[in-house]
Amino acid sequence: MEIDTIHRHLSEIGRNGLAILTFGDLRPVFMNETFKTWFGVTGDFNSPDWTMLPELEEQFAGLEPGVSRETEMSVKVRRRTLSLSVHITSLGPDANSLVLVEVQNNTKIKEMESMIDSYSKMVERNERSLKREREKAERLLLNVMPRAVFEELRDYGVSAPTRYEEASVLMLDFVAFTEMSIADDPTSIVAELNDIFTNFDRITEQVGCERIKTIGDAYMAVSGLPDPNPDHGLAVAQAARLCVRYLKHRNQAHDVQWIARIGLASGPVIGSIVGVQKYVYDVFGPAVNLAARMERRCGPMEIVLCNPLAEKLQGDFALTSRGVEDIKGFGSMELYALGAPEEETA
Repeated sequence: MEIDTIHRHLSEIGRNGLAILTFGDLRPVFMNETFKTWFGVTGDFNSPDWTMLPELEEQFAGLEPGVSRETEMSVKVRRRTLSLSVHITSLGPDANSLVLVEVQNNTKIKEMESMIDSYSKMVERNERSLKREREKAERLLLNVMPRAVFEELRDYGVSAPTRYEEASVLMLDFVAFTEMSIADDPTSIVAELNDIFTNFDRITEQVGCERIKTIGDAYMAVSGLPDPNPDHGLAVAQAARLCVRYLKHRNQAHDVQWIARIGLASGPVIGSIVGVQKYVYDVFGPAVNLAARMERRCGPMEIVLCNPLAEKLQGDFALTSRGVEDIKGFGSMELYALGAPEEETA
C-alpha cells in the first residue's frame, strides 16, 4: 500500500485528531484533517518554514524517549473553545524515533460535566431554600401550638385531642382597649400591643407557661400541658405577677397607659388542633371558662382567682378574699385577689 493511501486512510479515522512527528525536531510526518483543523494548521507542513504550534509544543517539554504522556489543553477553533485531551506516545527508545499524538475532543463531556455541576449547585440552592422555608414554617407553627403538639403533627400528620386533668390557665385582657385603638393612632397602638405581647411571651416561657393564643387585646397562657408540670398553679401566678409588674414599669415611661385584668384558674382542660386548612391549637374546658369569669371580675391591674387554685398558692402568695360570688356554671365560689409574693412583702 502506498504512503499516500495510508495517509488517506489515517485521515479518515474517527473524529479524533491524529499526528505523527519525529521525536528530535518535532517535524510532522503525518497529520489528519481533524488535527489540522483543531490546531489551525494551514499549507504544507513539510515546507522548510513550518514550525510546531506553540500551544502543542509546550506539551513535549521534558518528554523522554519511550515514554507516554497525557495532558489536557484548550484551543480556540473559530469562535468556539475546545477542551482537548492529548495523549503523546514515543514510539521508540531513542531521539530518532517517532512520536504519536492522539487528540480527543472532550468539549461535550466538559459541557455536560459543567451542566451537571450547575444542576447540582441549583439543587443545593433549592434544598437550602426549601430548608429555610421549612424552618420558617416551623417557626410560624410553633407560634400557634406547643412544640410537643407540633412534633406530633409533623411526625404523624395528626394530633389527637388530649384531656389534661390538672392544668392552670391565665386569661389577660386590657381595660378600654377598643376606645384606645379607635381614638389614637391604630398603627402605633398595634405596635405597642405587639411589643407587650412579645414581652409576655418571654415572661410566660421563663416561668414554665405556654402562650396558647391572642385574640385582639386578650392574651391566654397555660401551664401543665402538653408537658406535665406539678407546679402549674405556681407558674401561672408568677407569670401574672410579672406581667403586671412589667406593665407598671412600662407605663412609667410611656404616654399610653396599659391597664390589665388577669383571671387565673386550675382544673381539667382539653387541648386540640382546631380546623383543617387554617388550623390553630386551642385549649378549652372548665379551667378556661373559670379563668375567663375570674378576669371579668377583676379591677384595674388586679389578679383574681378562686379554689382550687387558691389552695395551691397558700403560703407562696398573699391572697386577699374578695367575698363569695355566684359564678355562672360553677355556683357560689369565694374569690381572691393575688398579692405580691411573701418574699416581696417581707
